[in-house]
Amino acid sequence: MPLRSRGRGTHYSLARGLAESALGLLYRGDWPARLWEKVPGACEVRRRALPFHVPGAKLRIAFVSDLHLGPTTPSRLLDRAFEVVAEARPDVLLLGGDYVFLEATEGKARELRDRLRAVPCTRKIAVLGNHDLWARHDRLERAFAEAGVSVLVDTSTSLVPGALTLVALDDPWTGRRDVERAFADVPHDESLLVLCHAADLLPEVRAAIAKLPPSRERRVLYVCGHTHGGQIAMPWGPLIVPGPIGKLHPAGLATFDELLLYVSRGVGATELPIRTFAPPEVLVVDVE
Repeated sequence: MPLRSRGRGTHYSLARGLAESALGLLYRGDWPARLWEKVPGACEVRRRALPFHVPGAKLRIAFVSDLHLGPTTPSRLLDRAFEVVAEARPDVLLLGGDYVFLEATEGKARELRDRLRAVPCTRKIAVLGNHDLWARHDRLERAFAEAGVSVLVDTSTSLVPGALTLVALDDPWTGRRDVERAFADVPHDESLLVLCHAADLLPEVRAAIAKLPPSRERRVLYVCGHTHGGQIAMPWGPLIVPGPIGKLHPAGLATFDELLLYVSRGVGATELPIRTFAPPEVLVVDVE
């Protein structure tokens, strides 16, 4: 495996390159995932429900993050996650990044394409995460295109005309991170759903919202993943969580005046093929 980023992602250190190269050799054959899936409850996925009141809009959104196709995420766990999505019958599927771990091989790209193509909804939108940007994300982007998924980078798009706009942001630490550009064409009188891989653009997002004309009707929801809820946690909380905002809010819902933040635990795993007290989840947002 290369010792530098294979994509446009920044902050890929030599230490990370050495560690991922070692894990690639150690985990050859994906044996950790096959071993972990034999643990009772390892492939259970929780469905989290979140109501989001937006005047003039009615929409169901499924949000999935951190799939991490690779040697530490069981295929049966991914099967169950997409079953939960299908059971929710969403109108829109939002994807929060980190689709692979270690490498974006052609095989993983095809698997991702096939899983996303099978999701029964009319609109699918994705942002990229740090692991994607360190990998051959061009392969992932082709897979998304073949599955009918739009990959958005620092831009906005309408979800419900006249009521709800989606703002899609690049990864806070390894991507372009141009919040001003993303908010440039946001309608001033609509509610906003912010999609990003991690929570660490929260201060910039709040600053961008503060520059918009005041609106009593506007609601804002920021959905992200990245933390895995700590992945390995104790009953009283996670042991290690990445990012300053992630450390403060490792999982679940938090309120910041005009904004709701939801940090998903995601689905898959990275360096270690286990989760403790941080169960995989899919978020279902009912906009009404």
